[in-house]
Amino acid sequence: MSDTTTANMSATSATNPLLDFSGLPRFGEIKPEHVTPALDVLLADAKAAVDRAAAPETPTTWADIVEAVERESEKLSRAWGVIGHLNAVADTPELRATHAENLPRVTEFSASVGQNLALYEKYKAIAASDAFAGLSPERKKILENSLRDFRLSGAELPEDRKPRFAQLQEEQATFAKNFSDHVLDSTNAYVYIVTQKSELKGLPEDVIEAAQRDGKEGWKFTLHFPSYFPVLQYSEHRPMREALYRAYVTRASELGEIYGDGKAEWDNTANVIEQMKLRREKALTLGYQNFAEVSLALKMAESPAQVIAFLEDLAKRARPYAENDWMELRAFAAIELGMPELQPWDVAYAAEKLRQKRYSFSENEVKQYFPQEAVLKGLFKVTETLFNVSIRRDEAAVWNPDVRFFRVENKDGTLIAQFYLDLYAREGKRSGAWMDDARSRHKRTQGDVQTPVAYLTCNFSAPVGGKPACFTHDEVITLFHEFGHGLHHMLTRIDELGVSGINGVEWDAVELPSQFMENFCWEWDVLTDMSAHVDTGAPLPRELFDKILAAKNFQSGLGTLRQIVFSMFDMVLHTSYDPSNATQNVGDLAREINEKFHVIPQASFSRWPNTFNHIFAGGYAAGYYSYKWAEVLSADAYAAFEEAAKLANGSVLNAETGTRYRREILEVGGSRPEMDSFKAFRGREPNIEALLRHNGMSG
Repeated sequence: MSDTTTANMSATSATNPLLDFSGLPRFGEIKPEHVTPALDVLLADAKAAVDRAAAPETPTTWADIVEAVERESEKLSRAWGVIGHLNAVADTPELRATHAENLPRVTEFSASVGQNLALYEKYKAIAASDAFAGLSPERKKILENSLRDFRLSGAELPEDRKPRFAQLQEEQATFAKNFSDHVLDSTNAYVYIVTQKSELKGLPEDVIEAAQRDGKEGWKFTLHFPSYFPVLQYSEHRPMREALYRAYVTRASELGEIYGDGKAEWDNTANVIEQMKLRREKALTLGYQNFAEVSLALKMAESPAQVIAFLEDLAKRARPYAENDWMELRAFAAIELGMPELQPWDVAYAAEKLRQKRYSFSENEVKQYFPQEAVLKGLFKVTETLFNVSIRRDEAAVWNPDVRFFRVENKDGTLIAQFYLDLYAREGKRSGAWMDDARSRHKRTQGDVQTPVAYLTCNFSAPVGGKPACFTHDEVITLFHEFGHGLHHMLTRIDELGVSGINGVEWDAVELPSQFMENFCWEWDVLTDMSAHVDTGAPLPRELFDKILAAKNFQSGLGTLRQIVFSMFDMVLHTSYDPSNATQNVGDLAREINEKFHVIPQASFSRWPNTFNHIFAGGYAAGYYSYKWAEVLSADAYAAFEEAAKLANGSVLNAETGTRYRREILEVGGSRPEMDSFKAFRGREPNIEALLRHNGMSG
């Protein structure tokens, strides 16, 4: 960056918070009108850096090429990340419009860098130079990844084909954003009003209280998960369950106007077909047979056939358990609940009734033992014990008053990382739970280290009635899961931006640290330290814990097949589906996959692919299998803690094993292949047996 540009940015950052990189984002000051002017500056600087690096007279060195491009691109990435984050957690019409307006500009820049043949040649020259041998392993890995990414971005394409390839990527980004917007809009639009108190029978008190309408009579239920799922799980009013179920599974489809409050323009059916056409064209342009092969170029799995074989093997192992689960549930519903024909909106309700009868507890009973502060205290204790760190409150500007901010420190008080915690569902916030990076660790040109900062986002029920928020056990697991992602991002020791934290980690391995953390939610020593009844403060009783543990694998066969249906649909869609063939229907494919691999029939009106954000808006295209793939890794990694506890006749919170896990898995980030990291920790390649055992399917 020139001195003039630096001075301009410094002057502008005083009035445009998106141009201030001196510290944390200035949430509260950022407005939609700041977005375009900030991107004008950042895109211009990033383009100038690329042009200088690609120029023939620029020396072919790491500092002049890789560092120079990375320095300006990182600023653009951080600012655009803030904009994207706000778009996901604090959506407004104005912010959505400016995000959509600027998305093509950012996508176009990214595509132009990936297709820049002159820059690609500079990277290749560095890799072929005598200086390459003297580079650190981390820098060699960055070069290896970069050369691969250039090829996947079309750098080697003939010049006359590059404009169309860039257009493909721009259109794909726009369709993905529209897909996500349609899901959010159709979710937000639906409201189910209850006026008769008798229709609330079976619902937990906190759910009823949260549904109260401000200044109006009656109760309001929505399709946001904290409102929707308790109705499916507990409501004894069957018409209410049916109405919400039909509205939920037809969101963003042509049936949304019939069963919900949808609009024709929110129908994602055509969006899905167009996305599949774009992905197919991209794959063929790059010389691949299908988009799945493109996707797997960034993953541990070697081929679509290997993934399909993995899923088929897991389905075969799980099916007997799933068939037994389904037989028991249908028999129970017919005999105990008077439901000889179990409808889709009855499944969660019947399952909860069976769980209560078999194990004599309900999810709502358990929920009372997990108020927010106790859960956070327990989560932090696990982290501090295993990884020799401290976590405490910190101060920062936030986008909503409910958001909290924390710092992670070494025991001597030096800062390691920080994170935002946004726990509650609300209007204008995308559903689901996720971790994202606000900034990544790396050593800056002046020699100091930029510490990582993470966003940790969930959609739990907010506090009501003057009581603290309480979490279901599933929500506790979700929190541990996202915190595992956060630890992967925050505890890295790698100073090279391209491979620090989750950067550069194979997509089908990135779930290892998150799923690993889930296991601690089933340990008595852990749960007793993170439970305190919301009314009495009493810890979770051992008797109730034993029931929870006994129910751990309740319907695990059905749950496994459900995930396999999602994963197999995704993989088949991206290998053999032809979007140009009018006789092939995505919805029909989903039903065929469900019929082949699941034991529960799919409702004829279900349009669940139309809300499958993971693969159509979330980066998991031809990669949803990653959850099960990584679960093999995470279960086997956790087995090391179980083995250490058994040898020492102690707790799984084994600091020595935790230190080794931190060193070999978390700290190295993407600086080496994940299989190398796993073998460094475990001493061997992963084994599926721990996963089967943890899921009660090893007998």
